[in-house]
Parts: sequence; C-alpha cells; structure tokens
Amino acid sequence: MGTERLECGIGERRRGVGRAVACLAVLCAAVLVGCGSSGSGASEESEKATDAELSNSLLSGELTLLQAYEPSLQVLRGADRALLLRLRGQGQAHVDALTKVLRGLGAETEGEAEEPEEELPKSREEAIVFVYEAENAALDEVLSAAPVLETYAPRALATGLAANHAQHLVLLRQALGAPAAALVPAPFESGEEPPPGEGR
Repeated sequence: MGTERLECGIGERRRGVGRAVACLAVLCAAVLVGCGSSGSGASEESEKATDAELSNSLLSGELTLLQAYEPSLQVLRGADRALLLRLRGQGQAHVDALTKVLRGLGAETEGEAEEPEEELPKSREEAIVFVYEAENAALDEVLSAAPVLETYAPRALATGLAANHAQHLVLLRQALGAPAAALVPAPFESGEEPPPGEGR
C-alpha cells in the first residue's frame, strides 16, 4: 500500500513537472513570436533594403567594368583579345549573379553603367591598362561594400567578386609584362595598386 502511494505520488509530481515545462515552453514561444513580429521583422527588412542598395551599387560597378572592355577589345588581337573576352565573360557572370541576389532580396535591379572618364585606348598597352584600371575600381568598390553587407547571399557574393577581380588583375599584370615577382605585389589586393611600370 505504501509502495502504491509512493509510486502514485512520484507519477503525479512527474506529470506536474511535465505540465510546468510544457507551459513554460509555450510561454517562451509566445514571447519569441511577439518579439519577432515587432522587432526582428522590421530589422530584417531594413537589412535587406540596405543590402539591395549596396548590391545595386555593385551592379553599376560591374556594368561599368563590362563597358570598359569594349574599347580595349577593338584594339587588341590574338591572345590578348582572347584573354579579355574570357575576363569579360566572367564579368557578365558577375552581373547575372548580382541580378539574382537582388531578386532574392525582393528588390529591383537599378544599377547602370557609367561612361568612362579616361581617354579611350589606342595601343595594346593602353588597352590593357584601361581594363586594368576598371578592374581596380571594381575591386575597390567590392572591398568597400563587403564588410557592411548584412545578409548572407550578398556578402558571400561580394567575397567571390573580390577574389575574382584580384585574379583578373594578376592576369592583366602578366599581360603587361610584369615579372613573376610583381604579379602579386602585396598579401591583399586593395584596388589601388597601379599597373606595372607606373608609380614604382
């Protein structure tokens, strides 16, 4: 009889604790839902809006870069032209990826290419330097945007863009005749490194 009472008491206590835990879980869930609807949602929308603005700015930079390839392609022939066509193709992939990111953010694509301010190239070296400077500008813009992007997809894409532009600069230095030691002159590309032979 005493054993039955003891087991009954333990069972009741366990059910009581179970009910308390369940009530506490429901209460926490309600509080979290309430907080999410008032604060978290608004914050997420603000982050998306900021990232959309920055992504559109990056889109403008990539479109400007694509446009910068055109006058150089008119000057170059052979292996130089083949290299620039390949790099421009990757630039188009950047534009497509940024467009996809903007759609994911629920934003319109508003980026537009800017007209080049520099004189158009006439020689082989001028053509490669022209593209080199445009790649530098695109890298500088991506490096500025990456740390302040707040959502995953735009931030991950900006990181990839920076790496790709840095690779392009190495190939363009090589095309300009830089020795192997000067192809990657610093541990980190800054978007401000002059072409080989300038500022040295």
